[in-house]
Amino acid sequence: MRRAIPTFGTQMSASVAPIVLVVDDEPDVADAYAAQLEGQYTVLTAYSGQEALETLDETVDIVLLDRRMPGLSGDDVLERIRDRGLDCRVAMVTAVDPDFDIIEMPFDAYITKPVSRDDLFETIDRLLTFQTYEKQFQELYRVMSKVATLRANKSETELQHNDPYQRLLDRRDHLRDRLDETMLSFDDDDFTTAFKEFNDADSE
Repeated sequence: MRRAIPTFGTQMSASVAPIVLVVDDEPDVADAYAAQLEGQYTVLTAYSGQEALETLDETVDIVLLDRRMPGLSGDDVLERIRDRGLDCRVAMVTAVDPDFDIIEMPFDAYITKPVSRDDLFETIDRLLTFQTYEKQFQELYRVMSKVATLRANKSETELQHNDPYQRLLDRRDHLRDRLDETMLSFDDDDFTTAFKEFNDADSE
């Protein structure tokens, strides 16, 4: 049964808290994870693959997904999430030891049970940081593309006297500053992983 647990943390309200969906066919396990996360995130729970798909929508930021479930397995749910084009990060949280089959699986993190509270928080925080970085990078890319296009087709005088273009430059500078702040929150391993993801995406 779907359950929403509102956030009561002091740093963010329930309306802006990231939404985490916990999926596990063992209700005690799913509820235990949810109880650990409820102080920082808005938490939903699903006790089967089918219920997970019914619960998922574009508002969900992170999915903690068990692999070994009856009916629709976690692998099946992961595939359908990607097929639907949902903009969420997926961490496999499972007792299944990783094998070479994970190479082609489009998850963002893989955690082997038993999972500690610190493991959950570190994984979610890292994935949210990557998600923020991606969105900021994509927006900056779009803005810089517009700047480059206008520079190639307009004179410097026209550009200097055009208010919307000057606001576009201000937006570019603001996005650069935000991106720098996000990058500073990465440690060395996170930084390497983030750029590996972008390089892999560019090569597809």
